[in-house]
Amino acid sequence: MVLAVSSCRTYRLPRRPRLGFIIRPPHQLLSLLLCPGLRIPRPSVLCAQPRPRAMAIFSSSWELPLVAVCQVTSTPDKQQNFKTCAELVREAARLGACLAFLPEAFDFVARDPAETLRLSEPLGGNLLGEYTQLARECGLWLSLGGFHERGQDWEQTQKIYNCHVLLDNKGSVVATYRKTHLCDVEIPGQGPMRESNSTIPGPSLESPVSTPAGKIGLAICYDMRFPELSLALAQAGAEILTYPSAFGSVTGPAHWEVLLRARAIETQCYVVAAAQCGRHHEKRASYGHSMVVDPWGTVVARCSEGPGLCLARIDLSYLRQLRQQLPVFQHRRPDLYGSLGHPRS
Repeated sequence: MVLAVSSCRTYRLPRRPRLGFIIRPPHQLLSLLLCPGLRIPRPSVLCAQPRPRAMAIFSSSWELPLVAVCQVTSTPDKQQNFKTCAELVREAARLGACLAFLPEAFDFVARDPAETLRLSEPLGGNLLGEYTQLARECGLWLSLGGFHERGQDWEQTQKIYNCHVLLDNKGSVVATYRKTHLCDVEIPGQGPMRESNSTIPGPSLESPVSTPAGKIGLAICYDMRFPELSLALAQAGAEILTYPSAFGSVTGPAHWEVLLRARAIETQCYVVAAAQCGRHHEKRASYGHSMVVDPWGTVVARCSEGPGLCLARIDLSYLRQLRQQLPVFQHRRPDLYGSLGHPRS
């Protein structure tokens, strides 16, 4: 594999810029970017641009944790999907990431509900075992964004959970979140989606988890349409919200980026969204455009077309400064509209 540094033009900036990095798919030249304020001459990629001056901070970018956001095109072939994901995770580790994010349905995208149920596994099955070994081998944390899980009630329900699994760098399961909002929609031009045909909604939210990159709040795809969830996670201490997804080709261009940026702005969190892309099989395709959004609402890293990964540094001192300068959570008026987003006791 060849690693190449993109040609770039640098700008003289009065303040340190936002930090975003673009990586091309692993089967092509990789464009790595530790060059702040650069513009890469490719229309499909976005890199670092300056923050507003009032938001500037001065901590060294080299000391900030690096995260990798993986973009894949899953199919019904679970072993081939694992091979693709493992290649991206190993590349993320080689580039110095402490945490890699995989999208919803990283394990497989089936052709119909019957195939979904047939291919599903329990958390203690062979596939999760391979990922725990991969995390140990690479020495980094893994966000496995949407595993088709046969839960303890499988024998009774014959349905599964859409489960977001967080592994630490020793391969231990640190947290699991089962998707609470199921996508049962009919979008003209995109085809009907009936997630509830095979999936049970999760019963609860998961408290934010401390990781080397910050405190992560777990969600999945359609959850991003419900700001109450993101507010609940932020008020519980989340610094990074993650929305692993498989957005469609109609809703993607219209809603994907604007929803992610809105969730980042209203919670003053980083938002990390690993996405499925391209055609999975004859019945389904996904929008892609995996990205990282900072707490100011700016996209700081974005995947180009096709499978690959992008990198971003997480600057928690910037997050804290922004929350101090714009203290929206202190200005809320629960006396007028209730405690929107507070988890129920």
